[in-house]
Amino acid sequence: MPRSKGPAGKARSTSFPTKEQVLAFINESAEPVGKREIARAFRIKGSDRIRLKALLKDLEREGLLAKQPQRRLAPPGHLPNVLVVEVSGLDEDGEMLARPTVWEEDRPPPTIYLAPERSSRSALAVGERVLARLKKTGDGSYEAQVIRKLDRPQRRVLGIYELGSEGGRLRPTDKRAKSDFIVTTENAAGAEPGELVLAEVLPERRRSQRLGLRSARVLQRLGRGDDPKALSLITLHEHGLISEFPAEAVSEAEAAGPVGLGKREDLRDLLLVTIDGADARDFDDAVFAEPDDDPKNAGGWHLLVAIADVAHYVRPGSALDRSAHARGNSVYFPDRVLPMLPTALSNGWCSLNPKEDRPCMAAHLWIDRDGLLLRQRFVRGLMRSAARLTYEEVQAARDGRPVEAGDGRNETVLEAVLPALYGAYQALLNGREKRGTLELDLPERKIRLSDDGQVVGIDARERLDSHRLIEEFMITANVAAAKELERLGRPCMYRVHDKPDPVRLKALAEVLEGLGLRLNASQVVRPRLLTQLLTKAAGKPEAGLVNDLVLRCQSQAIYSPENIGHFGLALTHYAHFTSPIRRYADLMVHRALISGLKLGKDGLPADAEGQFDETASHISTTERSASAAERDAVDRFTAAYLKDRVGDEFSGRVNGVTRFGLFVTLDDNGADGLIPISTLPDDFYHHVESRHSLEGQRWGRVYRLGDRVSVRLLEAEPVTGGLILSLIETNNGETKSSKGDGNTRSSSRPGASGDRDRNTVRKMPQTQRKTRKSTKTNKDKGKPKRSKSTGNSRRGAGVGPKTPRGRKVR
Repeated sequence: MPRSKGPAGKARSTSFPTKEQVLAFINESAEPVGKREIARAFRIKGSDRIRLKALLKDLEREGLLAKQPQRRLAPPGHLPNVLVVEVSGLDEDGEMLARPTVWEEDRPPPTIYLAPERSSRSALAVGERVLARLKKTGDGSYEAQVIRKLDRPQRRVLGIYELGSEGGRLRPTDKRAKSDFIVTTENAAGAEPGELVLAEVLPERRRSQRLGLRSARVLQRLGRGDDPKALSLITLHEHGLISEFPAEAVSEAEAAGPVGLGKREDLRDLLLVTIDGADARDFDDAVFAEPDDDPKNAGGWHLLVAIADVAHYVRPGSALDRSAHARGNSVYFPDRVLPMLPTALSNGWCSLNPKEDRPCMAAHLWIDRDGLLLRQRFVRGLMRSAARLTYEEVQAARDGRPVEAGDGRNETVLEAVLPALYGAYQALLNGREKRGTLELDLPERKIRLSDDGQVVGIDARERLDSHRLIEEFMITANVAAAKELERLGRPCMYRVHDKPDPVRLKALAEVLEGLGLRLNASQVVRPRLLTQLLTKAAGKPEAGLVNDLVLRCQSQAIYSPENIGHFGLALTHYAHFTSPIRRYADLMVHRALISGLKLGKDGLPADAEGQFDETASHISTTERSASAAERDAVDRFTAAYLKDRVGDEFSGRVNGVTRFGLFVTLDDNGADGLIPISTLPDDFYHHVESRHSLEGQRWGRVYRLGDRVSVRLLEAEPVTGGLILSLIETNNGETKSSKGDGNTRSSSRPGASGDRDRNTVRKMPQTQRKTRKSTKTNKDKGKPKRSKSTGNSRRGAGVGPKTPRGRKVR
């Protein structure tokens, strides 16, 4: 039988092909193919072309093929060679990711890795659109080369107003900006040189003929550009966060007032207390515990978690509701809070201030001695906080140390409430240990500011038992809310955390094997198994690395009306109930409980369930935006703190390896900085993703994730939050290691760089640059203009302590 060869060199029959043969041919093709290519490959002629057309139509109807531009065909999910894509973020190794701007299929789009532009050193920012040429790789992902940027119309710009020989200029704070703007005297609004201003970009016809620059008009003067407050303002603008409340929403909040007892349960005689950070300004949860008097529950406990009744003040469809929905959550910066609700509510009627009557939603919870939730009862109540306590004074009282009394804090209350609170907490800990949760040890930074807003220190946040106590009480209330709504058959906005991606688990297992730790990624991985790994690594030099790697393989915790459980907490039911003052998801759960238990007319509207999917997506997005903004703000304040220490040496650990350099976390302050690949010792470097490493081909230097290094601070830029570092080498050419932890020079022979992949990057040795001038070095490409320290992108599992400023991260 005559045979022909397809694109992969496989012989193909000249008889009319089957569906399977045609589908295999298309799947093997590196790019979409047309009917002509298929007919040529199978030598289909004459009337058989009609049969081929019908066969292709059948494959389309069966969902096995999808149409591409220019009448070409490809498997579903295949992308065309040239496509408009949008920058979507960074993966855990700092590689820039993109997604199609238009994607109508139900399945997620393929992964697109966006290569740095060769003609520009400026990094693309999240949200930017580019026209890109795509090439499919063996693992089903795509590499994209930028053809050109597709700039969106720029309407407003934040920048520093300056005066030059040609008049006023606006220097944008956004690193993506390509040029300055002209600001004439009449458009300057009285701005002084060095001021941070918000301006609007004027139409093209206003472009300066002499300088070729666009013009702008100052809308708002925001203070001195070198004022510490400017760092948060820049972050607000960069992330598009809403800083002002609508006047109507403010009016509704200011019109709020006290609530009488009415049909509410009177909880004012109970010793309910709030426990928060010393710098907290709002108190939205209070706790109480006592031994359960039911003889059938010997050793068990009755807990009460009371939460501010935000639903009473924020009614569905109101201006306050629309504003809260738009924000989705509060945002916390080192120097300020961007609340979800106006101050009149967040610091007023929805704050459980000591010795003041406040309406609340309360969860009565009964647990056994092992922390198992036996039953729950939700009520609307009226409470009066017995005391405003801090984590530190609760811990001091628990440890038997002196407690400094202050407003709303008294030792008599502490003596009365602590035994039962800690008794119940111990039972809850028993339950947590029994079900086996994921216990990550991830240090957090706390920025200390002076009265004038200057950064005076950066400390690791202390993790106390008092933090864990509140966390366990809140988790139990969240579980109870989800179970109650399921019992009632009411819609619930669940907080879900999916199992880790098997591909990431396999990669994790490979890295851990090199550290002497074993993980069988083929078995069903449970949180307890990962915690056991972390316990084995505890106290070892690689403990921080193992915690980071386990975190990076986790899925993103999100909101969803569909319950898939919470992997990290090892829970089958979980929802956010405990902080409606700062999370819209909690407000929805409160409203669902009010409707389901018939506790009032201010519950969920009749048509609310149909909008749960859309709302879940929206508030998951606002949460991610808030987290990114909070990280950026911390980076900016950290850079401001370190700008006077340029030239100093620091010890640190490599927390990200990319084709354009190494990201390092400094030990002293937790700051993240970039070591550009152009500053590494001369060599040909290969980025080996599977080993999270940059490996030198000529001299055998290897830089791996988790390596201990000593670095010098070269640049600190508060406006962008970027730090540029360089490795410190010893006299013999080896990289200086921190604290005797070994060095990063490989013992392998020169050139033994191991497996290569698509991420090969080269830095030309000095001796070869003279003879191979046509080869670009890493100094010429792949080096970002400014270091935005996001290479160590962390995907939270949604677990963690209640942190200062009243913020709970779960």
